[in-house]
Amino acid sequence: MLEKEVINFERTVIVGIITQNQSEEKLKEYLDELEFLTFTAGGEVIKRFSQKLERPNPKTFLGTGKMEEINLYIKEKNISTVIFDDELSPSQQKNISKILDCKILDRTNLILDIFAQRAETSYARTQVELAQCQYLLPRLSGMWTHLERQKGGIGLRGPGETEIETDRRIVRDRIALLKDKIKTIDKQMSVQRSNRGAMVRVALVGYTNVGKSTLMNVISKSEVFVENKLFATLDTTVRKVVIRNLPFLLSDTVGFIRKLPTQLVDSFKSTLDEVREADLLLHVVDISHPDFEEHINSVNQTLQDIKSNDKPTIMVFNKIDAYKHLVIDADDLMTEKTTKHNTLEDWKATWMSNVGAKNALFISATNKENFEEFRERVYEAVREIHITRFPYNKFLYPDYKDVIEEEE
Repeated sequence: MLEKEVINFERTVIVGIITQNQSEEKLKEYLDELEFLTFTAGGEVIKRFSQKLERPNPKTFLGTGKMEEINLYIKEKNISTVIFDDELSPSQQKNISKILDCKILDRTNLILDIFAQRAETSYARTQVELAQCQYLLPRLSGMWTHLERQKGGIGLRGPGETEIETDRRIVRDRIALLKDKIKTIDKQMSVQRSNRGAMVRVALVGYTNVGKSTLMNVISKSEVFVENKLFATLDTTVRKVVIRNLPFLLSDTVGFIRKLPTQLVDSFKSTLDEVREADLLLHVVDISHPDFEEHINSVNQTLQDIKSNDKPTIMVFNKIDAYKHLVIDADDLMTEKTTKHNTLEDWKATWMSNVGAKNALFISATNKENFEEFRERVYEAVREIHITRFPYNKFLYPDYKDVIEEEE
């Protein structure tokens, strides 16, 4: 008889601040996301702490009174981890560790930890380890004591090498080694990409957990790993897809997130090359998420960072089956209408006027709603790129409607 697996979640508290640039409502959105990240990493959030400050305290991020309040709470409730929503400086992390007797993490460290859990291939593991080492290097002071200070003696008198210097040298050597390893794999991957010929390349991009892998599975009839957690996909998956008789390459890429650590953007450069080299982007959006417009802005910002924001893009609004809007009662004269009250029809009108009727699609990948419209739009976009590249192939791939008429 199989024993039931018991998962022990770490008891955690999460911490954020309200500033001039970050309102209380915005902080709630960020802490909701941080809670989901914590759950993905294997933690259970017991309580949230927040404080209004003009700017983060340079020494301890929060004020001394709030730090004392958190300290009392973690002792009473047996909390093992405290997670901060913003990246802590090395000195802040060191000072907080002196006050709170538990594990201290920030948003960057948490995302790196999830990436380390999710990395399956040798390449993904190398990329994550490089990002972790780059994050760790300035934070080494007192983090571990496996190397004692070298003692003097005959022939060894002089300044020697302190523990922290030895640790830094070990990490720098490791970073150099990992960079060399990534360069080798980058060359192999660029050769693989060049061997794909002149086929049109389409890349799925979007925020994490919006349904890119589900959509990939439906279009390409493949078995890409899908899970309702953040960063379920780290490794780029490329599949050959044929819509009617038109072949193209479709790649599923790593999801983006707000406040994405710069170390990850740097170390996942080659994975993001799939996006850079794509001819067409399918920007997948989870329309059922209350902050989906901010997710769109975060993805567009990352695309701008990797110089891929000028590519032809189709906005694919996914999960329309899960979309719910707030309703104002007929006799309610006080409530002001906001975007939270928009129906799907309102959003269609908004986004089709923003990006053009051809560049906005509303689908459900799980239920295959509006899927024929999606196939037609992708076929027409890929065909347009293909016949621009190979004008003599124009007659091989007629209009989508003509193909259907011929089949009927």
